[in-house]
Amino acid sequence: MEILLEELYKIEFSHERFHDRKICLGTNSYHIRGISNSGKTALVRNYLLTLKKNSYLYVDCNDVRIQIDLFNKILPAFCSKNGVKTLVFDNYTPQYMFPNVTQIITISQENYVLEGFESLLLYPLDYEEFLAFEHKYDSSALNHFFQLGTLPSMHTLHAHERTIYIQKMLRYSLHEIEFDLLQLCAKFISQKLSPYTLYERLKLQRKISKDKLYLYFQKMVEKNYIHLLEKFQHPRATKKIYLCDTTLKTALSIEKNFSTLFENMVYLELRKANTECFYTDGVDFYIPSEHEIILCKPFADERRLFKKLEALEAFLLTHAIEKVSVITMNKEGTLSHPLLKVDIIPFDIWALGD
Repeated sequence: MEILLEELYKIEFSHERFHDRKICLGTNSYHIRGISNSGKTALVRNYLLTLKKNSYLYVDCNDVRIQIDLFNKILPAFCSKNGVKTLVFDNYTPQYMFPNVTQIITISQENYVLEGFESLLLYPLDYEEFLAFEHKYDSSALNHFFQLGTLPSMHTLHAHERTIYIQKMLRYSLHEIEFDLLQLCAKFISQKLSPYTLYERLKLQRKISKDKLYLYFQKMVEKNYIHLLEKFQHPRATKKIYLCDTTLKTALSIEKNFSTLFENMVYLELRKANTECFYTDGVDFYIPSEHEIILCKPFADERRLFKKLEALEAFLLTHAIEKVSVITMNKEGTLSHPLLKVDIIPFDIWALGD
């Protein structure tokens, strides 16, 4: 183990092109979590490049050469002898013990609660972060966003490689039941979907108990591969389901429905902005704190939109809605309505707004 530690200690990270994220690291100890390929490792390696070379040690816990018991035993003395101040455990698991160093950074898909650590959740790219990866910002950027999705690694792959890459990444990162669940969820994005419905479908493919499926489903939610949206004032009602990245839909399903992909993308922007929202009958997203509803209409038609608002009139009045935002692909304008303000906003303008 001593030889392996010496080898790891000598690793030098190159100054590869890094695009700043909305999360920055300081001198605290951190537990950084997020789905596979969300950019956790790149964020930490970029931080390490700001430190003195001999002051840190980076350990990938997936390294099969590590014998954990022996590694834990000799690590404290190694860090003390070499003056290691910052220790990174990538793909961290709780079997690893923490030596007495100034800063420890753990990286994982799991939400471990570690005393004295600041917990950071790194989502894949939002639209503003995505634009930093673009060589130029023009009218093609939005289309590119819908093609590539929000995983930073997609920018380094040729178009024909992306689908298989995502499939391989998911199979490597997830339990086989989790993978099967995600593949089923991909068929129902932006729709109401219960775990029981998933159980009814998955038991046709494999032998599985209801309790076991519910357990893995909850794990997928906790790891943020799946997001659930509650119905307003009906917490026990069936929730709507969204994926952490819309390209997972393309990679895991041959079914096409741009409207559901568009709604999923709008939801992800709201979630990444920590906006508390709900769905309700006829309303994609209701934001109580803003007295606002959001309707996802990639190709809005004003006549149909006006009829939609007429059907929602009771809700608008009951909840004192002050604003309706209609998110589109590229149409912009306002709709004349006697009760409230109706803004028709292209996705890119809306996503970059306050």
